[in-house]
Amino acid sequence: MNETAKASGPLPTGPGDGPVEAEGADAKGLRTEGRMLRSALGALRADLLTGAFAFRPLPPLVEGESRVLRWIPGPFRRSGRWLLHGLVVALAALVFIIGMTASSWGTDPGERLFIGLFTALPVLLGLLRPVAAFWASLASTVLLAITVVDGWEPTYPWSVAGFVAHLGIMGCLALRSRPRVAAEAWLVTVVFGLVLDFVAGQDSGDEILGMAVASGLILAAAVLLSGWTSARREVVAKEQEVAAKEREVVAKEEVTRAERSRRFLLEERTTIARELHDVVAHHMSVVAIQAEAAPYRVADPPPELTQAFATIRENAVAALTELRRVLGVVRAEDYEAPDAPQPTLADLDALLANVRDTGLTVHKTVTGAVRELPQGVELSAYRIVQEALSNAMRHAPGATAQVEVAYVLGGIGLRVVNGPAAGEVPPSPGAGHGLTGMRERVSMLSGEMTAGAADDGGFEVAVFLPVTMPEVGGRGDREPEARRDEDEGGRA
Repeated sequence: MNETAKASGPLPTGPGDGPVEAEGADAKGLRTEGRMLRSALGALRADLLTGAFAFRPLPPLVEGESRVLRWIPGPFRRSGRWLLHGLVVALAALVFIIGMTASSWGTDPGERLFIGLFTALPVLLGLLRPVAAFWASLASTVLLAITVVDGWEPTYPWSVAGFVAHLGIMGCLALRSRPRVAAEAWLVTVVFGLVLDFVAGQDSGDEILGMAVASGLILAAAVLLSGWTSARREVVAKEQEVAAKEREVVAKEEVTRAERSRRFLLEERTTIARELHDVVAHHMSVVAIQAEAAPYRVADPPPELTQAFATIRENAVAALTELRRVLGVVRAEDYEAPDAPQPTLADLDALLANVRDTGLTVHKTVTGAVRELPQGVELSAYRIVQEALSNAMRHAPGATAQVEVAYVLGGIGLRVVNGPAAGEVPPSPGAGHGLTGMRERVSMLSGEMTAGAADDGGFEVAVFLPVTMPEVGGRGDREPEARRDEDEGGRA
């Protein structure tokens, strides 16, 4: 009894066990298979039936994308764009010739012409409508199998010409469609051959197998070629995109380089404008002061002479005003910088002598080991002393000035101090660029500067310019420190 129970296996213990569960699994599997079949038929219908006669002309080769055109000589390259069309036409001609010469025994010339035309026309149709050409090839095969081609044909149910034509049409379809379409066309071809052979009552299994193998190889080669072409096209597109981005980057770099050059040029013109102000304003100030002091050096000067000197001073003051008014014009883009030697601290004695001639008493003190400094430091130090003395002449006529130059290990120190004015200070129109220019020079050399009123009512300018570090060369790459244009202590 126990052995019988063991042999029969465990009995169902619930509603979900045994035959009921197996039937449910089978039903579920059938539904899944049905959905897969419907999906496959829907894809086949969408690929080979829906829009089967859509107009899809074979495009010509594009120069730059096709490597084939590179192998064609230049004079024939324009016509070489239609190389694929020529190959299709040549295949149609070959099919027609095969139909005329390789037909079944006993067919007359009219029947051969009929075979040649009906097998070649679908090939030509593939130039415009590749899917329609596939169906036309199958239709011509049925027509010829019913009317002309008999069972003795070595490629039955296809004629020899139809066999070659169908292989060519399927290759063209695979090259111009997705791999799925090529697989569906191959499947339809095999099923078509089997059904037609069964209906005709022929035993053409070997011929159909030959069609399946040959068409499979051609479709595989066409799919691989199409995939390689698509990949190559994507690579070319990526290369073109990268090249376009590189050109864009190069263009931006050129614009940036041009903008930097333009900015540097504007900075240089700003320097030129400052140099022009320092030099011309100094000399014009000297002219104005000398013209004002000249009548007092002559006993009982005639009125004409006094008026002449007054006119000279007025013109000098007017020139200073116009100089500062047109200072922006000097910085215009069409201005060309003059190539002239720049003064250094070695010319400081000549500058002080020129200032003394105006009536300003100046003393100079030099401490430390005198040595040659970088050209930028020499020029800036000279200009700072020059501008400080010009301010002293302008704002403190008759005062005494002291110039101190200290050569130290880390750089050079400058100190220009003047006492209070000895008399009435004449108005100085257009002032405001002197201290600004000094600060800009000091900032460019990473130095330090202080300027302000002295305890005795005079004015003091103290500057330190470092020389241990390399001279600042890229003024366009540094933004100058914030500068003030207001008159500190009533000075420019």
